[in-house]
Amino acid sequence: MTDESTDDAALRTRPYDPERDAEELWDLKRGFELGLGSGTGGDDKQAEYEAKLTDEYAERYLDWVFWCTKHDPRCVTVAETNESESDDEDDAPSLAGYAFVLPQQLAMIWDAAVLNEIYVRPEHRGTGVADDLMDAAIAVAEGQDLPLDRLVLDVDRENDRAGAFYERHGFEHWGEMVARKLE
Repeated sequence: MTDESTDDAALRTRPYDPERDAEELWDLKRGFELGLGSGTGGDDKQAEYEAKLTDEYAERYLDWVFWCTKHDPRCVTVAETNESESDDEDDAPSLAGYAFVLPQQLAMIWDAAVLNEIYVRPEHRGTGVADDLMDAAIAVAEGQDLPLDRLVLDVDRENDRAGAFYERHGFEHWGEMVARKLE
């Protein structure tokens, strides 16, 4: 994948690098998970998502991402900002967001490519970075050998902002996911 510029000249997309990006990817993943738990399902849902974000979960998640990127280095794309290079913002995050498409080896889960996660920090929303990350995710999916030529994802129907974003990118409802709590 070649680096691509977003509408915000200070951002570019590139493949995830586990050597330098792991800590910030985990920070983004926390934002993704906390976003899933808030605003769509009440306090119980939010509490469940917050409770799972332990150090052990972080380690398992980053190990899994590492495994996935060993199978397909393009499966995780990050949006990098140059803000951290300025003297004024030494502690500013250098990653604005990420997209995570499961490697082709896992396509049999849905018989399709799976957009596992896409997330952009709130301060970078509306800049075009989400569109660039989606373009990268679609490119990864199009490069996979799939039983069904589809890119699928799970989105909460109550998340209107995400729904509008996915619809703008050509996604349509395709079935319905149901879940059962395990004891």
